[in-house]
Amino acid sequence: MPQGQVTTVPQDGLTTRQRRRQAVLAVHTGHGKGKSTAAFGMALRAWSAGWPIGVFQFVKSEKWRVGEEAALKALGQAGGPGVAWHKMGEGWSWIQRAGTERDHAAEAAEGWAQIKRDLAAETHKFYVLDEFTYPMKWGWVDVADVVATLADRPGTQHVVITGRDAHPDLLAAADLVTEMTKVKHPMDAGRKGQQGIEW
Repeated sequence: MPQGQVTTVPQDGLTTRQRRRQAVLAVHTGHGKGKSTAAFGMALRAWSAGWPIGVFQFVKSEKWRVGEEAALKALGQAGGPGVAWHKMGEGWSWIQRAGTERDHAAEAAEGWAQIKRDLAAETHKFYVLDEFTYPMKWGWVDVADVVATLADRPGTQHVVITGRDAHPDLLAAADLVTEMTKVKHPMDAGRKGQQGIEW
């Protein structure tokens, strides 16, 4: 696809402009770093285009402060389109402290139910479903329901889903799939995450 040229033109009766304005379902998966970072980069473009943004984080705790959240919320308060930020869980894919277990499956299901309500109401124009592959992988959210709901979403609502091990049915339904592959990471040398790089 050199210089942004398409390789085929479908015989679907649509004009180039109509095809250009179709809703996109993107999936960022794989074991490399950068899946969420790329999704938030797309969210910045969406904000610049004047689109209301909904962010739903399924694995990162509401106690964690991530740079993307601060930046997008500041942009949302600066007179541009709004940015709604929702966090479900408490870092539960990595942290399980005895005596503090929450019903993470129920929280994930409620998060998905809220996304379905927002899609039906066309609340946002751009959605980031961060780490959403995990609730599907663990059986907390039905993959067939996700695929069907996203296929039938009204209007022009763009959705990007991040996380490792994306389900094959989700990949088949997506318009854009990117797999991040790890070649090298500072953690391999014993270096933990740092502010400005990981959050």
